[in-house]
Amino acid sequence: NTPNTSGSTSTTPAFTDVAANAYYANSVAWAVDKGITAGTSKKTFSPNSTCTTAQILTFLWRSQGSPEPTSKANTFTDIQESDYFYKAALWAKEKNIVSRDSTVFNGNTPCTRSSAVLYIWRATGFPAATKASSFTDVAATTIYAPAVDWAVEQGVTSGTSKTTFSPDTTCTRAQIVTFLYRAANAAA
Repeated sequence: NTPNTSGSTSTTPAFTDVAANAYYANSVAWAVDKGITAGTSKKTFSPNSTCTTAQILTFLWRSQGSPEPTSKANTFTDIQESDYFYKAALWAKEKNIVSRDSTVFNGNTPCTRSSAVLYIWRATGFPAATKASSFTDVAATTIYAPAVDWAVEQGVTSGTSKTTFSPDTTCTRAQIVTFLYRAANAAA
């Protein structure tokens, strides 16, 4: 998918809670235009609402073209076929975006910064960064350290300060679509 880098589209609705000069305005327009997500109503996007695991993985799945999972077998004990994120969950497990050993999906769990970059990095194919980031709160031994290194190098996100990444801070809808938009631009 080629990202829409113009920042505006004729099909994107005007959300009353997305200012034209907001850092995430182009990202929201891109995500809506590409069918990755819609608003929480016809007039609102809810940019400051917490993004759940189910939401980010669904957005990520849609950003990849909503591929059909190869296997239709559901090995998660906490989801069912009627869930909006059902195919995204199966796809994420199949692609090792979430652990293949996991039996629970935990879709309502708020998505953290470390999980967000980990999911996006894994969906991108586990690319290696050329240098390690120097955040004091990201130990090189964590599962998400290579993802943080890649995300910073590619401009997907930066730290919350010069020395911190804040891996356990939860992400908002605006932050997630911004990460996805930047990752799509980095891959383009």
